[in-house]
Amino acid sequence: MVSSKPFIIQSIPQQASTLKMKEEDIYRWITEEDEERSCKAISEDNCTNVPGNFVKNALSGFCSKLAEQLVSPGVTLPWMLSMFDAGLGYSGMLVPLKNLGSLLPQLFVSGKIRAFPIRKYFWGVPAVAQAVFVALMGVAFYGLHGTTLGIAIVSLLLLYSIASGVSSVAFKDVMGKTIPKGNRGRLLATRATGGGILTLIFGLILYIFLREQDTMGILFILLGLATLLWVLAGLFFFWIEEEKGATDGGRTPFQEFRKGWNLLGKDTNLRTFILARAFLMAIPLAQPFFVIIGRKNTDADLSGLGLFVVASGIAALVSSPFWGKLADWSSRKLMMGIGAFGILNCLLVLGFTYLPGDYKTIYLFAPLILLNMMAHGGARLSRKTYLTDYAPEEERPLYVALSNTLIGLFTVLTAGIGFLAEWFSTDFLLYFLVGMLLVSMLLSYRLREA
Repeated sequence: MVSSKPFIIQSIPQQASTLKMKEEDIYRWITEEDEERSCKAISEDNCTNVPGNFVKNALSGFCSKLAEQLVSPGVTLPWMLSMFDAGLGYSGMLVPLKNLGSLLPQLFVSGKIRAFPIRKYFWGVPAVAQAVFVALMGVAFYGLHGTTLGIAIVSLLLLYSIASGVSSVAFKDVMGKTIPKGNRGRLLATRATGGGILTLIFGLILYIFLREQDTMGILFILLGLATLLWVLAGLFFFWIEEEKGATDGGRTPFQEFRKGWNLLGKDTNLRTFILARAFLMAIPLAQPFFVIIGRKNTDADLSGLGLFVVASGIAALVSSPFWGKLADWSSRKLMMGIGAFGILNCLLVLGFTYLPGDYKTIYLFAPLILLNMMAHGGARLSRKTYLTDYAPEEERPLYVALSNTLIGLFTVLTAGIGFLAEWFSTDFLLYFLVGMLLVSMLLSYRLREA
C-alpha cells in the first residue's frame, strides 16, 4: 500500500499558496491596486502580509459588525427592555453607558498595550469577553424582570463596552501596523459593508419569517447569534499576521494621563479634532430618540424592529464603500459632509412629526432611521481614518486613547440630553442636535489634512 503522507505533506503548502493568491486577488479588487506590495507608512516586515491581513481583518469585521447590530443599544436592546417592562429610564441610559464604557477607560490601557510587541490579542481576547457578557444578558432576560432586569442589562452593557474600549485602541494600532495608508478607509468600509450585508439578511429573516415567533424565542436567537459571532470575530483577528512592534514607551496609567495631557496642550490640531468629534456625536445620540419618535408617531409593533435591523444593513451596504473612498481622499472633508448630512436628517425627522396622521407610517419613517444609520457609519469611518492617518506611528495608541477618553467624558455630559425633550419639546431637542452638528462642521473645516 502506498502511503498518503507524502501527498498530504505536499498538499499543505499548495493549499496555503492557493489561499494566499486568493487573498491577493481579493485585496487588489477591493483596493483597486495593481501592486499589492506598495506599502505606505508601514514597515517592510508587515508589508509582506498585507493582502492576507486585509482579508482576515475584514472577516473579523463582518462578524463583529453584525454582532453589534444584534445587541445595539440604540435599537434592539431598547426594544427588548420595553418587552419586559424594564422602564424607559434604563433604555435611555443604554447609549451613554455604551459610549462611556467604550471610551473612558482607553487612556488607562493604551500605555500597557504599548508594552507588548504584538497587540492583536488586545482585540481578540476582549471580543471573546464580549461574547461572554452577551450570553449573560440572555441569562438575565430569562430569569429577571422589570427593574432588576434593567439594572442587570445596563451593568452587563457597561462591562461589554469596557471590553470594546480595549479593542478599539488595539484595532487602530494593528491596522496602522499592517494596512498601508490610503487603504485603511477601504478596510473600514469593507468591514462595514460585509457586516451590513449580513445584517440586511438577518433583518429580512426577522421581519419575514420570525415576526410571529414568541418574544423569548426571538430574544435568544438575537443574543445567541451575537455570542457566536463575537467568538468568530476574535478568532479571525487572532489569525492576523502581525510583526513585533516597538515596546519602548510603555507607560503606567498615571504616566499615560500626564503624557496625554501634555500632548493635548501642545497639539492644537488634536484639540480641534476632539472637539469636532465631540459635537459630531449628535448623530449617534439622535438614534434612540429617532426610534422613540418613530414609535410614538406610528404606533409600530414588534415588526418595526425587523425593519430597523434591515435599515441598519442597508445603511452599511449602500454607504460604507462610498464613505471609505471619500475617507481615503479626505477624511477631514468627509467629517464636514457628514455633519451636513446629519442636519438634513434631523430636519426630515422634524418634518415627519408635522405630517397628517394618514402619512405617519412605519414604512415612511424607516428610511429616516436608515439615513441616521448611514450618517453614523460615515461619522465613525471618517474620524477613525483621520486619527489613524494623522497620529504619529509611535504614539498612535496614545492619540486614540486620549481622544476616546475625552469623548467618553463628553458622553457623560450628554447622558441627560433626553430631558431637553421633556422640559421643552421634541422640536427643541432636534434643533439642539442641529446646532451641535453645525459646530462640528466649523471645527472640521479648521482641521489640517491628515
